[in-house]
Amino acid sequence: MSKIYIVGTPIGNLHDITLRALETLRTADIIACEDTRVTKKLLDKYQIKDKRLITYNAFTELYTAKELVDIVEDLKLKVAVVSDAGMPVVSDPGFGIINLARERGIEVEIIPGVSASITAFTGANFSSQFTFLGFIKDKTEQRKNDLKQSIVLQNHTYIYFVSPHKLLGTLEDIHEVFGDEIKVCLAKELTKIHEEW
Repeated sequence: MSKIYIVGTPIGNLHDITLRALETLRTADIIACEDTRVTKKLLDKYQIKDKRLITYNAFTELYTAKELVDIVEDLKLKVAVVSDAGMPVVSDPGFGIINLARERGIEVEIIPGVSASITAFTGANFSSQFTFLGFIKDKTEQRKNDLKQSIVLQNHTYIYFVSPHKLLGTLEDIHEVFGDEIKVCLAKELTKIHEEW
């Protein structure tokens, strides 16, 4: 039966994959992935062999989404979509293929998995409500504007992804916008043996 599966993958520790995700990857005809080298490591770990891997990332998303949906529609194949870490769509490609598949009446099944945002939220232990805002902006003024807009709710947790080379500037901007009264939790390498909080 032709279908597109959106499959959650580990965010660090390769043991953090569900049995359902492994079964989906084993039975998929094609696996669409951000980086074939990263996905190959996961497949090798679980002895999933002879899979056709197609690159599906931010640079190829529009073209590849159409190609994959055409394959599912015309050849009646099963396609699994994975990101390098976590859930596709959550600050990763996936939105385009889901939209196009649903427009064409192709079934999309979500195979949930680990999420860095939920893992960080749980570990921070700040409140029971949160807003996930994805990757924070690169430029200081844009970043400050985003931070100012997130002041709306008190006693609320806001989660941003920040790349290591932007961390210091982001922390300076957070301090400038919020002052000394804000609590910040930094987490890196989540679920890996050298995880830090």
